[in-house]
This record gives sequence, structure tokens and C-alpha cells, in this order.
Amino acid sequence: MFKKKLELIFASVIVLAISVLALNYYKSYTFKNNDIPESYKQRIQAKEQEVLYNMQRQYGFTLNIPLIVTDKFKGRLYGLTSYKNGEIKIYLNKKVMQESMDYMIESVIAHEYAHALMFKQGHMHTKDDGHSKLWQQTCIKLGAKDCQQYVDQQEIIMSKMPF
Repeated sequence: MFKKKLELIFASVIVLAISVLALNYYKSYTFKNNDIPESYKQRIQAKEQEVLYNMQRQYGFTLNIPLIVTDKFKGRLYGLTSYKNGEIKIYLNKKVMQESMDYMIESVIAHEYAHALMFKQGHMHTKDDGHSKLWQQTCIKLGAKDCQQYVDQQEIIMSKMPF
């Protein structure tokens, strides 16, 4: 009798685990193969408006820069600001959004707009100017929670913990 109950419990746990794995696979597949959810678009747009407001208020600049969500990044790069032929574009990595959307909103968008403003103001003379003290101050003034050169994976993981 005990053996049958144990087998039933074990089988139930296996079915539950397979169901959770299937659901996670489906969510990942759906996210990867479709446009980002409307809720993500709204959050990105709201943060972008906040950053642009701060830029106008703090620096007197109004920039019309395309903010492009792409899945073409290799690796775990969260965002990129490109400056080519006088044109600035900001790219956000769709591949990391699902697991790190809060971090994207809290830090990455303002981080990339700080780069754009540095380009526009002519402060980008060397590779090291991209994450200078002036850039960090600009990043914070635009509304980033924190401004680091690279993503702190530990910070992202800890922010998801329930304690």
C-alpha cells in the first residue's frame, strides 16, 4: 500500500514538473517568435518619456532618437547607442528583456540616452569617454537607478529574490 502511494506521488511530481517545463518552453518560444508584449512597449515608452523630460529640463536638449528593440545582438548586451554619420540610434536587446525587464526600465534606457546626449554634446572623443564621470552624472540625471558600464548580473538576480 505504501509503495503504491509513493509511486503515485512520484508520478504526480513528474507530471507536474513536465507541465511546468512545457509552460516555460511555450512562454519562451512565444516571446522569442513574437513582438514584445504591449505591456513592455508601454513601460519602455513611459521610461523614454521620463528620460526625455529630464533631458529637456536638465540640459535643454530635445532629441528625437529611434529606440529600437532587436533580437540581433550576440551575447548578453542589454543595450547599445550607435553614432554613425551624425545619426544616433538606441538599440535594446529583446533576448534579455523577458528575464530583466525591470533592469531595462530602471537603468538601461537612461544609460543609453546618456550616451546619446554625450554624442550630441560632443563629449565622445575617446573610447573611455563612454563611461566617464560626466557620463555617469548625466545617466543619473536622466533617471537611471544606477549607471554602470556593464550589467551587474548579481544585482539582477538579487532583485528577483522574495526577501
